[in-house]
Amino acid sequence: MDTSGLDLLRTAVLLLDESHHIRHANGAAEELLGQSLRQLAGQPAQPWLEGFDSVLKTPLRGQPWAWVIEIPVHQGSHLDDLRQARGRQAAQREILRNLAHEVRNPLAGLRAAAQLLEMELPRDDLREYTRVIVAEADRLAGLVTRLASPSQPAAAPSVFNVHEVCERVLALIRLEFGERIRLERDYDASVPDMRADRDPLLQALLNVARNGAQALAETADVAAPVLRISTRILHQPVLADGQHRMGLRIAVADNGPGVPEALRDKLFHPLVTGRAQGTGLGLSLAQECLQRQGGLLEFDSVPGRTEFRLLLPLEVA
Repeated sequence: MDTSGLDLLRTAVLLLDESHHIRHANGAAEELLGQSLRQLAGQPAQPWLEGFDSVLKTPLRGQPWAWVIEIPVHQGSHLDDLRQARGRQAAQREILRNLAHEVRNPLAGLRAAAQLLEMELPRDDLREYTRVIVAEADRLAGLVTRLASPSQPAAAPSVFNVHEVCERVLALIRLEFGERIRLERDYDASVPDMRADRDPLLQALLNVARNGAQALAETADVAAPVLRISTRILHQPVLADGQHRMGLRIAVADNGPGVPEALRDKLFHPLVTGRAQGTGLGLSLAQECLQRQGGLLEFDSVPGRTEFRLLLPLEVA
């Protein structure tokens, strides 16, 4: 059986036997699925096709295979889109770090001048203004530090239960927002303990959950604000660093006003925010935390329902 012509195609093609097991995969299919023909041969095709809009064809009589699976090329380009988006975000953060270095020295001078002026003022009500200047300078210094800090490599991974991380985040949200928001959970009990960098994952999830909770708290016309965290196992997900056999989805959903249309294409860019008191760093830093572990952050939003999804490779302990 000569299948060399299939390797000239950009479309991913699988050849199956009568029991729908893989007998051949062309080069595009090997690249798309992240597996060699030797690894794919003999495996059931269905688990590898989840998430793809594949086309099933019956070959002509006399062929040594029973089924032909074709995966349109535009789906394979999804990996390239993710890599390009990651590169753009890295370039944007590098520009911000350079800007932060330029801001740091004038900011320190402003704070020192305000402290000197405070010592010269005769009345406490006047000194209140300089205290505001110092406090705001300190807040901006913290922001500048986060911008200027280089991305740290992922720490040594640890083994943990992701639902313990979810519960920790819900506890922090409850402490900050009290009874103003109803918190719900919908966990997949089949999710095993995972091996990953726990602290950045917790920080990313907390940033996303706080973003949703703040949107709910600042919107007066949401009658019964609800924030829900759910978990699900993914099969064959395409993530920031390629396709994985298994993955984990942590979804944070709220019934708030939704993401403004004007912000949707640039929501993960640093310093982009739709909130008057927001810094525009929470979602950007969350995305960066996930990307360092091979994951990504995505969202869907309409008025009345917004869902952010943290997607990660699932390395079982």
